[in-house]
Amino acid sequence: MPNAYQNFLSQLDRALAVVPKPVSLVATLQTPNRIIEHTLSIHKDNGAEQSLSAYRIQHNNWRGPYKGGIRFHPQVDLDEVKTLAALMTFKTAVAGIPMGGGKGGVTVDPKTLSAGERERLNRAWTNAFRADIGPTVDVPAPDVNTGSADMDVIAAEFGHPAVVTGKSITHGGSVGRDTATAQGGWYVFEALRSHLNLGPDPLTVVIQGFGNAGATFANIAHALGHKIIAVSDSSGAIHNSAGLDIPALHLYKTAHRSVQGFPGAENLTNSAMLELPCDLLIPAALESQITGENAPRIKAKVILELANGPVTTAADDILFAQNISVIPDILANSGGVTVSYFEWDQNMKSEHWSALEVDQKLRDHMNAAATAVQTIAVQHGTDLRRAAFIVALNRLQETESKQK
Repeated sequence: MPNAYQNFLSQLDRALAVVPKPVSLVATLQTPNRIIEHTLSIHKDNGAEQSLSAYRIQHNNWRGPYKGGIRFHPQVDLDEVKTLAALMTFKTAVAGIPMGGGKGGVTVDPKTLSAGERERLNRAWTNAFRADIGPTVDVPAPDVNTGSADMDVIAAEFGHPAVVTGKSITHGGSVGRDTATAQGGWYVFEALRSHLNLGPDPLTVVIQGFGNAGATFANIAHALGHKIIAVSDSSGAIHNSAGLDIPALHLYKTAHRSVQGFPGAENLTNSAMLELPCDLLIPAALESQITGENAPRIKAKVILELANGPVTTAADDILFAQNISVIPDILANSGGVTVSYFEWDQNMKSEHWSALEVDQKLRDHMNAAATAVQTIAVQHGTDLRRAAFIVALNRLQETESKQK
């Protein structure tokens, strides 16, 4: 199986085969602008010093400041983070927001850090990268194993709230950020609904991953009367063809730390769940879940990628041939970065928008992005992923031309 960055390059090549672009433009977008590395030193509670490797990948900033998360993980993978930085460039362009793409990480197991050590790590990170970040330069956000408390410390240490997004509300965060990825995904689906091969409501929905994005999407769909027939978490999957009681499942998951064993549902493996017949399949967990190997057995009518990279390039071609629509990650899960942009915009203007205002702006952005992608897909007779990449390429090329 190709590595993550090779898969990104393959996706780019598929789009370029439909709408070629200048070689110089493509070459620039194939490599990050900068890979910045620093060694951080923090004081442990026991008086010892700990050295940690940290880096920030700045992929492209033609459209605005670099944008992307910071992850804390003992096995931070440069290839994966480089891929995510590149995809952020395309995601922000598809979403139509004036930002670029970046990503970063620290090689650390956050479970080994006390609260004080974690705060010192965030301050050390901020000071090491101080010259490389800033409200008009590079605006990080939470990612794997980081959250609003970390962003609050970074913003305070840097001295400006707009240096990061994903902060707590009391420290300049935006309402609606926690649910933005799933809510944005639903708005994209609604905008594309009439173009998809789906019957009347209620739809049958399968959701891989019952974390923040997957669980929130389940709440939205269930509240609108659709049948969530299967969900999964890291322990496995459950299935009930009549539909799961999502509010009850939340309580069960909290009590048992697993969805498996939920009363009235059948236990399944994650792989078997992906192959269930359904109207809408939502991969909201890990990358490379639908591959060239299992794609021929997928029976969903539509796949909406809330996760990053859950469908491989080999699978894309098989699913397209089977008339299964894939709503790609750079469109489907761009609600998160869109509301992150809203947070940055509020901070820069010293404003605070209401939940209603944030939600309406999110709906408008997602509708516009989905419409632009659908228009290109029809114009070129291609799938939605290639169309999304073409939309991004067109916007990036237009911005780059204006800067010359």
